[in-house]
Amino acid sequence: MSIFENLSESMLAGFDSKDRAREDALRLSREVIRLCSSSIRSVHRSDLQAAERLMKEAALGLEKIRVVLKDHPDVRYAGFVDGAEQEYAEARNVYSITTRHEVLTPEEVGVEPVNYLAGLGDTSGELRRHILDLIRSGRPLEGEYFLGVIEEIYYLLMLFDYPDALTRGLRRKSDLARSMLERTRGDLTNALALAKVEASLLRFSDTANDKKS
Repeated sequence: MSIFENLSESMLAGFDSKDRAREDALRLSREVIRLCSSSIRSVHRSDLQAAERLMKEAALGLEKIRVVLKDHPDVRYAGFVDGAEQEYAEARNVYSITTRHEVLTPEEVGVEPVNYLAGLGDTSGELRRHILDLIRSGRPLEGEYFLGVIEEIYYLLMLFDYPDALTRGLRRKSDLARSMLERTRGDLTNALALAKVEASLLRFSDTANDKKS
């Protein structure tokens, strides 16, 4: 057997192993993203038990990815695992912020810092949706807290003004948070003003009724 045959056999075996790991990790990443998306929808529907279950399944999926890619760091940083971690960070924070008014840290979420920040940027969009739900249900005052969180998220992301090679698209997430902040502030301001007018009209009506009686 020539040296080239030896080389081809060993190298092909290595590439076969890497390809299998990549396919497994890609499948798991897609599953994690699906679970996280479903968890966020469950939060908006107030089905918190389902949201918790789906997040736990997503966490197990991320752990499986880490095991599969333990010996393949080049595949780990190909990009698709980052997407799964970002979705997981988003789902965890959407749940924690809306149910407990707590923003989780990167350590509590268990993902890389840059993916945590990207997930936090996406959280601003889900918080806008939550605020709009509160407005529709006649509870705009409760939305002020969540608007403040969106603002803090935006200010946090603005601090990380580094090359895109380091932040992996974080600037786009910062732009998203700014857009969510501006639009939501306008919507909430209008809703609060309307609520004040309605409250004034109600007091006027009650006073008029009292005078008649």
